[in-house]
Amino acid sequence: MVITKNSKRLVGLTLVLLLVVICNLFIGQVDVTATDYWNALFDFNAQENAQLTARVFRIPKVITAILAGMALSISGLLMQTLFQNPLAGPYVLGLNSGASLLVALATMTGFSVFTTDLGVVSSALIGALAFGLLILLTSIYVRSKVSLLLVGIMLGSFSGALINIIQTYSDANQLKAFTLWSFGSLSNVQFEQLGWFSFVILSAAIISLLLVKPLNILVLGDQNAYFLGVQIKRLRLLIISITAVLTGTVTALCGPIAFIGLAVPNMSKLIFKTTNHFYLLLGSALLGAILLLLCDCAIQLLSAHIAIPINAITALIGAPVVVWIILKKF
Repeated sequence: MVITKNSKRLVGLTLVLLLVVICNLFIGQVDVTATDYWNALFDFNAQENAQLTARVFRIPKVITAILAGMALSISGLLMQTLFQNPLAGPYVLGLNSGASLLVALATMTGFSVFTTDLGVVSSALIGALAFGLLILLTSIYVRSKVSLLLVGIMLGSFSGALINIIQTYSDANQLKAFTLWSFGSLSNVQFEQLGWFSFVILSAAIISLLLVKPLNILVLGDQNAYFLGVQIKRLRLLIISITAVLTGTVTALCGPIAFIGLAVPNMSKLIFKTTNHFYLLLGSALLGAILLLLCDCAIQLLSAHIAIPINAITALIGAPVVVWIILKKF
């Protein structure tokens, strides 16, 4: 069996991910040993401060960072392949904005049915799917890459305006809750929520891996893909659906995390130098998890001096990458 360079790169990224996970677990103001982590999982004692820190805060946060990084990066790669645009992504094309708008409606309308975990997640999924389908419909009539990006930006501005109006008529507690949510956080997911959160993200990621062959063909263009037997309309709808599930779920639980879905797929393409989506999907998933964990490490190290939301860190990293892509491609 021949081991390719890209296979070695995947192994290398996996080892880096394990190293970053270990570093993340042992960074913090409370000292937690490996034994404490073992007991937190299999012999939990709520009276032990170290075990409580491990089970309630650090383990859920690390798993959330891995899943969120994977989800946003895979979403970004799928969007870039679908629209043949290196600047496409769930944030730039408005999927995050759609999810945020529906979450704003859910959390600030006063109806208790929407404030449950299921209500918030469902709202985010519906918002991401609706905006995704709108972008997909627009792409049929707008062929220019720049014009499509402008449509996504306008959708973001439109939803932002509606959110501002909703905030004007919300009470103080609702406004505070939504504002804190909009900053983004990896600490919102509780230990008991990790099961279904992992199931949703991993299921969507596995489905995306099953689309490797049509995605590879789609790189050749819609017309060539059609002649090669790819059902374009069904593939488009499936990509939008997967992206909506991944983006909507992460946005509902973690808030709108920017730039991961845009920057990471382009980093993956630079590292793997291939159009084979088997390597690009796995590479993007690993890189997204690593990057989000590193962002969280930075937040932990700076926490004694300043409190920085995850959105600020990802923007500081992602914005220069976006500028570099624009200068290179356009």
